[in-house]
Amino acid sequence: MFNTPIVSQFFYGLSWLWLRVAGWKIKGSPPLEPRFVIIAYPHTSNWDVPFTIAICMMYRLKIYWMGKASLFKGPMEPVMKWLGGIPVNLDQSQNLVQQTIEAFNRSDELVIAIAPEGNRSYVDRWKTGFYHIAAGAGVPIALGFLDFGKKEGGYLASYFPTGDVDGDIALIQARYAGIVGKYPDQSR
Repeated sequence: MFNTPIVSQFFYGLSWLWLRVAGWKIKGSPPLEPRFVIIAYPHTSNWDVPFTIAICMMYRLKIYWMGKASLFKGPMEPVMKWLGGIPVNLDQSQNLVQQTIEAFNRSDELVIAIAPEGNRSYVDRWKTGFYHIAAGAGVPIALGFLDFGKKEGGYLASYFPTGDVDGDIALIQARYAGIVGKYPDQSR
């Protein structure tokens, strides 16, 4: 979808129109680097995916995103993959972090969006895979956000992992203070 000339132009225009009609504003800028991990936060609704894709279209970013394998069943599989989806079986250990690091190492350009909560439900602790992927691949973490309260989405900043996982994640989470998901009671 992101590379097909006529199709990408069509979806750029459709994204612009949809966000405008819905009253959404785009804030911030993604990293200038051609390879990075995007934190997709907060993830409380199925609406997060189309809003994220629309905002990335406005930035002309080609993104990939990880989603539970059950979203990729039947006729939806080719559609979800066309939209940049990567099916992940959450019931099996697949060494996904190492596989993703290797994908970054093979690529000159790669942007992967990951929800740190791992699902749409409330969680006490973020999963740290996004952090370990960025640290292992030597790429920045873009702090992507969707604020349904303000109808804003985009990027807060970029963050380079220092190796202090707990400290870095605490700093990253602090930057998201005040951002509200579609269902605020499901956000950390």
